[in-house]
Amino acid sequence: MFRFANPDYLYLLLVLPVLILFYIYAIVRKKKALKKYGNPELLAELMPEVSYKRQHWKFWLLFGAITIIIFVVAGPQFGSKLETVKRQGVEIMVCLDVSNSMLAEDMSPNRLEKAKQMLSRLTDGFVNDKVGLIVFAGDAFTQLPITSDYISAKMFLSSINPSMVSSQGTAIGAAINLAVRSFTPNEASDKTIILITDGENHEDDAIGAAKHAAEKGIHVNIVGMGQPNGSPIPIENNNNFMKDREGNVVITKLNEQMCQDIAVAGQGMYVRADNTNSALRALQNEIAKMTKSEIDSKVYSEYDEQFQMLAWIVLFLLIVEFLTLDRKSRIFRKVKLFSAVFILCSGLVFAQKAERKNVREGNKLYQNEQFTESEIAYRKSLEVNPRSVEGTFNLGNALYKQEKYPEAAEQYQLLAGQSRKLLNDDPANAARLSQVFHNLGNISMKNKEYAKSVDAYKQSLRLNPKDDETRYNLALAQKLLSDQQNQDQNQEDKNQDQQNQDQKDDQQEQQQPQQQEDQQDNKTQEEQQQNEQMSQDNAQQILDAFLQDEKDTQDKVKKAQAEQQKRRKTDKEW
Repeated sequence: MFRFANPDYLYLLLVLPVLILFYIYAIVRKKKALKKYGNPELLAELMPEVSYKRQHWKFWLLFGAITIIIFVVAGPQFGSKLETVKRQGVEIMVCLDVSNSMLAEDMSPNRLEKAKQMLSRLTDGFVNDKVGLIVFAGDAFTQLPITSDYISAKMFLSSINPSMVSSQGTAIGAAINLAVRSFTPNEASDKTIILITDGENHEDDAIGAAKHAAEKGIHVNIVGMGQPNGSPIPIENNNNFMKDREGNVVITKLNEQMCQDIAVAGQGMYVRADNTNSALRALQNEIAKMTKSEIDSKVYSEYDEQFQMLAWIVLFLLIVEFLTLDRKSRIFRKVKLFSAVFILCSGLVFAQKAERKNVREGNKLYQNEQFTESEIAYRKSLEVNPRSVEGTFNLGNALYKQEKYPEAAEQYQLLAGQSRKLLNDDPANAARLSQVFHNLGNISMKNKEYAKSVDAYKQSLRLNPKDDETRYNLALAQKLLSDQQNQDQNQEDKNQDQQNQDQKDDQQEQQQPQQQEDQQDNKTQEEQQQNEQMSQDNAQQILDAFLQDEKDTQDKVKKAQAEQQKRRKTDKEW
């Protein structure tokens, strides 16, 4: 995108034809004046050092400098600055069931993957709407706060799996309540919740939560995943199926009645997903019926000052014009100085023109969502000027849009590595660098490198503290990092305990022969003493008492286990 900050100054270009006419008039006057003194050809032989070509060169150098100065004063602008715009759209919170029952394969490839594919295609159809994502099983938490960044939404969507929620089950009510709290406050746009689940609610009052949402004007639409006749739940990396506590294979079924009841309570619709696109079309039609209103959205517009290169060209032209003499130099008579200067200036101008042409072409393709073609255009601009900040940034964005995250990260790292220099050169680069670190954080989240994503989001917020989206992403990354560290610590503790147990077992194995031998000797001595000191009747009495004590002990143990089993809550792991 290109524009002039002060386009009115472009009217000064009308002065340029007047300068040309004035120069032609001056040449005609000079020739007439020479004719008064004699034949111009004879006079030229008398003045061998005079060079008319140099006079022409001086004029055109000055003419070029004046032309470029006019463009500099008009203020050419490229680049990107963050600004808030008004858009017509709605707000949508997606609640996705990630319980183990969603791994059932009664839909191709399974319920969860089918739901993710449907949501990805639904997101592709959004233009000015805002979307958020909540995942739930036995508990619910926000995976992506409500945003207009559809690339981040699809990126987070692709990484969803049942292991994200430690407590299994299906807490539909908790997900709906969290979604109600996640919408933008004081926003006049219509709001809706899209709940994607198999309807096996084990935990809470989902119907009550849906009624509460409807009372706030938020419709709850349900997409049922699975078949009513049910399907077993495969275990990952295993050919077996999930079993309950009694050893029976679990058959998870779509609870359509529950889904329909929730939809009625939430004043929404219910649709069952299958291997066609009927559920997707139903959701798209439902969203299209919603009343759209103005919502605030932060977008990046390309409006950075880019006059510096033109100013350097003007300075160069003026210096060359000053050093160019009207007369020929005997020393440099055979040197094509002006040809070299012309080639150099032309090369600089054409190189810059080619770079700007490719960038403009790439920006146009990028706006039309032709990201592959825009990538090619940006790469061509970098071939002309490999150090172009704008070309590098735009190329990274084009790669990011194509989900070529490693290549995009490489371009962003080039800018991140020289962030201090860029800020010193132009403070307006802060907005661009903020977006660079934001996207780097998203890419690290995609790769589950949560520590790197936390650092990147912090860098982005230092440059743009008012970016709520980055702040939300930072909080999510910190939570995931904490969970990852806890898992690593638990695994380390488990390995240490296992190592200690192995060492203890080895020591016991080494001590066992000696202990058995000592016990055998002690037993032999005791038997000899008992044979000498007590009769057979006394031995029988002692044995009966020992058996009775053992029986009493076993009864107490069984009773304690029964009490513990009675107090224990029966959890469903699907």
